[in-house]
Amino acid sequence: MKPILEIKNISKKFRIDHELQPYLSLRDSVFSLFRRKNNHSTEDFWALKNVSFDVHPGESVGIIGKNGAGKSTLLKILSKITPPTEGKILSRGRIASLLEVGTGFHGELSGRENIFLNGSILGMKRKEIQKKFDEIVDFSGVEKFLDTPLKHYSSGMQLRLAFAVAAFLEPEILLIDEVLAVGDAEFQKKCLGKMEDVTKNEGRTVIFVSHNMTAMKTLCTRGVLLKNGSTANSGTMEEVIDYYLRESEKKHLVVNTFAENKKKEAQILKVSVIDENGSPAGSFDLNKPFSLVIEYDIRESITGLSVSVAIAQAGESQNIITSNEAELNPETLKTRQTGHYKSLIKFPEKLLNVGSYRLRIGITSHRTVYDVVDEIFIDIFDSVGIFQNLGYEKKNSILSMQFNWDTTRSN
Repeated sequence: MKPILEIKNISKKFRIDHELQPYLSLRDSVFSLFRRKNNHSTEDFWALKNVSFDVHPGESVGIIGKNGAGKSTLLKILSKITPPTEGKILSRGRIASLLEVGTGFHGELSGRENIFLNGSILGMKRKEIQKKFDEIVDFSGVEKFLDTPLKHYSSGMQLRLAFAVAAFLEPEILLIDEVLAVGDAEFQKKCLGKMEDVTKNEGRTVIFVSHNMTAMKTLCTRGVLLKNGSTANSGTMEEVIDYYLRESEKKHLVVNTFAENKKKEAQILKVSVIDENGSPAGSFDLNKPFSLVIEYDIRESITGLSVSVAIAQAGESQNIITSNEAELNPETLKTRQTGHYKSLIKFPEKLLNVGSYRLRIGITSHRTVYDVVDEIFIDIFDSVGIFQNLGYEKKNSILSMQFNWDTTRSN
């Protein structure tokens, strides 16, 4: 059987301009129009380089990799949003893509009209769209606003409608990016259930990009790992995820620093995980405490700002623990003045069990996310082996917390 999708030596090059004099007066800007421009340089950046793999009918392929690895660029090329610089793609089926909220929609048209518009863009005939129309509306949950212009929809409502159109109009190939992260938890669960039905029961071909390794293992039979725009590993989804996590664990950064972006009102600049002696490290003994140090800049006065940290097992999306600085000190929600800040969070001993964990740090206010730092990994090990005398290697739980027991006996 021929592959439904053949990706042959795909490469994509972007040209980056570096402005040597970024801030010009109005006079300088006018004069620059009449003279030869020599105040900038260019650089070629290869977002993808010689990526090749085949996808067979009915396969569900997961594409993983760190931010900037080229995952979204590859999906945009497959969707024909942007052409490749080199290589070619052979497709033997209609492709529907869900890459960004609102892609293929028109804000001035109603939800009803956008269903037919988007379906037509996907290559569906009017009769096909009418046949699935009720299911699309029911799944999206926007029936009450069906004749309201799309520009009045929230991003979540637009996402619901976009996913419903892409999933129910039955294209042969469905491309889905991490866009599902925009929806609420209930809708994400509903989408993942529909995708599982599409891949396992309807036999359609799906290419899925996500950082949710649990969903990847559930939905995808085969995986491709991208690293710096090239294919680093491919095989079964389990094998590729295991390889990806092992590589991530090898590269624990003792101190994580981030380039300044003056456009951000608040930005995380440095994150360190330190042991009980104050030394940065990547591995910690569960029998001893460790701490997290977050350094950040606030460049404009902000009311309601708070810093938070979430800890999850490496490769999982569900947080084990979350902590926000405003929980015990609501005073931090008052107007925060500009300046450089440092936060210290202390974690007690015997909190996390043996394993690898991912830390996610964010700076947010009530409705705004100012900055998020993800993919900071730490390892927890047991130097004492406190559970071995109970007959097992480690405690059979995610947390390693211990509690006081008070046992009495009566006749």
